[in-house]
Amino acid sequence: MKFLIIIPTLNEHKNISLIYNKIFNIFKKNVEILFIDDNSSDGSKEEIIDLKKKNKKVNYIFRKKKLGIGSAHKLGIKIAKKRKYQYVCTMDCDGTHDPKTIKSMFNLIKKFDLVITTRFKYKNSLKGWPLKRIFITKARYYLVSFILNSKLDSSGGFRLYDLKKINIKDIFLAKDKNYNFFWESIFILECKKYKIAEIPIILPNRTLGSSKMRFADVFYGIFYLFKIFIFHKL
Repeated sequence: MKFLIIIPTLNEHKNISLIYNKIFNIFKKNVEILFIDDNSSDGSKEEIIDLKKKNKKVNYIFRKKKLGIGSAHKLGIKIAKKRKYQYVCTMDCDGTHDPKTIKSMFNLIKKFDLVITTRFKYKNSLKGWPLKRIFITKARYYLVSFILNSKLDSSGGFRLYDLKKINIKDIFLAKDKNYNFFWESIFILECKKYKIAEIPIILPNRTLGSSKMRFADVFYGIFYLFKIFIFHKL
């Protein structure tokens, strides 16, 4: 069974080959990777091009500027649908998402439309994280849970979609182009009664590179959350 893994990148030069090797060590020839890079300046693009030369199952899209991780996910899903992939996995390139988890996702996907990961089932899921990131992640989870009445850990990007069961137009109803896309899309799919499963994971703190999230993203996320709540109530 062939499937596509979509990996957005922005200055992840140190992590690209690491995640590539982990994926192909597990799945061998039964997978293809699509990197979507937002104009990295650290050599990420050159690293991806080198991998493409070694392996035709590596593809890439280089965008001319930073357009947002949410828009990268939507672009990747659109391309996957056009190329008739049934199963599409999305994951980060920062080394925190373990490709081994994808096998567990496949154990569930036949009974569900979408499988996501949760960081709130194990007590030590966020072990080693800076206190600031723990606070932001937990605060966002509880706000989304309370305001939108959702118990899912919806802000993560590590997911497995079955595009034969999900109408991608429903995914694209999520309009945010950045981090809010993750919880917004899950909220929409929940409202439309898609079957969503969760797999608990331990998410280590990244060891190479740096997070791209800014405090401005956090404040905008709170504003956007209330905006979606008000719109949904109306």
